[in-house]
Amino acid sequence: VITLADVKAAAADPSALTAPVAASAPAVTAPAARASAPRPAFDPPPAGNDKDEPIRGVRRNMMRSMSAAHAEVVPTTLMDDADLNSWAPGEDITVRTMRALAVAAKTEPAMNAWLNAKEGTLRRHSAVHVGVAIDSNEGLFVASLKHCDSRDGQQLRAELNRLRDGVRSRSLPPEDLAGYTLMFSNFCVFAGKYATPVVVPPCVCIVGTGRLYHAVVPVLGGMETHRMMPISLTFDHRAATGGEAARFLKAMIDDLQRAR
Repeated sequence: VITLADVKAAAADPSALTAPVAASAPAVTAPAARASAPRPAFDPPPAGNDKDEPIRGVRRNMMRSMSAAHAEVVPTTLMDDADLNSWAPGEDITVRTMRALAVAAKTEPAMNAWLNAKEGTLRRHSAVHVGVAIDSNEGLFVASLKHCDSRDGQQLRAELNRLRDGVRSRSLPPEDLAGYTLMFSNFCVFAGKYATPVVVPPCVCIVGTGRLYHAVVPVLGGMETHRMMPISLTFDHRAATGGEAARFLKAMIDDLQRAR
């Protein structure tokens, strides 16, 4: 504590004030050593045999096709539902979908076409050959279901079975994996209602069907529960307009909603 006597003494000797201040200052101690960081509660296991492997065969072709699609196509997707309430029990869903695709292609030919952007040409096909995506352990195959517009239901089912079995046994000839004029993905057998399917050039359209579900639908006099098919259509906007794609989708839905 500095007293009045200390102040008077400082007039003669300024250093007289430093002694009381120093004596009253608290002692400064060195900081304690910082505690070591705790060890993590979980030590990850070693990497094991993880390693990069070359992509070969079907998966390599899939990689190339999808890369080309991503680089070239200007994709636009439309989504809607088809009401299947009028179907008879036991209807073949895939066969009915093939028929609807053929009807839609005849109604709006712009979706059943090949685009050659390099040459600036568009080929609209008179026949309807649907490229059906078939999943396998080796990768994705696209088998060509030809002449969907001129086959009946039994012929379509027999050809679908032949193509599917050929993929499983790896016995399909090259001509069964080429020449399709539009594409179809039946991803509903696994999961998912809607998607953005990938158009692979030179095709300009792909249709995907999702997992069927039941929806409450207003009808005259009340409400009913109907079975619905979600549909996703992706088209290359360089080759077709939104109106053409919408007309194709409407024609497909109209055919699917027919009783037979």
